[in-house]
Amino acid sequence: MSAKNLDSLDKIVSLSKARGFIYQSSEIYGGLSAVYDYGPLGVELKRNIEELWWKSMTQVHDNIVGIDAAIFMHPKVWEASGHVDGFNDPMIDDKQSKKRYRADMIIEEHILKLREKGKEDKADELQQELDTTGTREGLCEDLHEIIMREEIRAPESGAFDWTEVRQFNLMFKTHYGATSSNDEDAIYLRPETAQGIFVNYKNVMDTARVQVPFGIAQIGKAFRNEVVARQFVFRMREFEQMEMQYFVEPETDGESYDEWLEKRLEWHKEIGIREENLRVADHPEDKLAHYARSAADIEYHYPIGWQEVEGIHNRTDFDLGRHQEYSGKKMEYYDQKEQKRYIPYVIETSVGLDRTTLMVLCDAYREEEVDGDSRTVLKLHPKLAPTKVGIFPLVKKPELKKVARKIEENLKQDFTVRYDESGSIGKRYRRQDEAGTPFCVTVDFDGLDDDTVTIRYRDDMKQERVKVDQLETVIRNRMKSWKPE
Repeated sequence: MSAKNLDSLDKIVSLSKARGFIYQSSEIYGGLSAVYDYGPLGVELKRNIEELWWKSMTQVHDNIVGIDAAIFMHPKVWEASGHVDGFNDPMIDDKQSKKRYRADMIIEEHILKLREKGKEDKADELQQELDTTGTREGLCEDLHEIIMREEIRAPESGAFDWTEVRQFNLMFKTHYGATSSNDEDAIYLRPETAQGIFVNYKNVMDTARVQVPFGIAQIGKAFRNEVVARQFVFRMREFEQMEMQYFVEPETDGESYDEWLEKRLEWHKEIGIREENLRVADHPEDKLAHYARSAADIEYHYPIGWQEVEGIHNRTDFDLGRHQEYSGKKMEYYDQKEQKRYIPYVIETSVGLDRTTLMVLCDAYREEEVDGDSRTVLKLHPKLAPTKVGIFPLVKKPELKKVARKIEENLKQDFTVRYDESGSIGKRYRRQDEAGTPFCVTVDFDGLDDDTVTIRYRDDMKQERVKVDQLETVIRNRMKSWKPE
């Protein structure tokens, strides 16, 4: 049996629509750019990822608790965090088409074209220049100089008629209250979930009776007004984050950072991602965010190349210190044993739920040749699979349907199951293969005599006869022993 891995993001987009994983938002009206809805299978997959992450953070750690902070926050939160003044992308407009682009991405695409033409030396030289923008005249000025000197044309119109490069704030701004109408009443949709944790740090300490080191975990929506949002659910304007902020004593931050980087990389492997498709990319010192002492990305090899799926950051005491300054409230921790006060340092783990969902789909995708025929299959970790068990009567006979329905009733107390009696048994298997269902149970006439059924395994398509009363045990054991191929 020959197999081929995913080689195009378009195949995942097509499968997601056809099988009910992910839809374009408001599709009947032409869609809303960079916004997506999760369908029946997609919402189950996403929920399973959430639950495994939440368990890995809170259930197995006795010093990590969870919160669910509101999306709307006091506007001073975003002043303290630096988002009002510094959460910007460098943008440039094509005067001909009136379209807006990220200036650095325009240059990156130009570099890619140079490489495709075999001009590696020129591409490397330009990449080095791009990597050091902001060190000469200024970020916007340096980017504009490259675009003009290289005569980079607009992707869609082909025109060479650009505006200056300027910074564009990515936060969605709205007004709070029925009668508000001016900037004094402005409020923002949160661009990240971390600040909801920081402003609740004291509340959690006082009520959860935790001591440093401890963590606060949260899953929630965030919003960024990306001008260039693309590549399916990889970059969206409305997305979901799974974040944990771990509060530690200064001088112990380096050790905690290393520990959490290792733990988070291991988690991605545990949910079935193949090791060869994961890597850690450390941020060079000159590219660190203003709040970070050290940072690294856990990257996955998507069909669009190596891209960040999770970030691990040592945020030092920047966030708590800024909120102490802007709010006037003490953010210090008092260590009774050592008789000292300090503002804790923070180790952040921040993973995109949508990017993780896309990673899981991409990594599980296979196209296989089976006896001269082809099948598309999602070899998802059984714990993540939207449907765990497909249940089929071999044919539409009352006596077979009765047994199949009874099995469905018994198994659905512990597993998500799907009863299907439509079409040939082969077509039903193929439907469940594309949905990533790891186990299919078929009720036939032989089983009516000896109380057995056929269980078929998605990954290798092998089948075996199993006693009905042993089904749950067989499924649980197979789920525990599963390994990615």
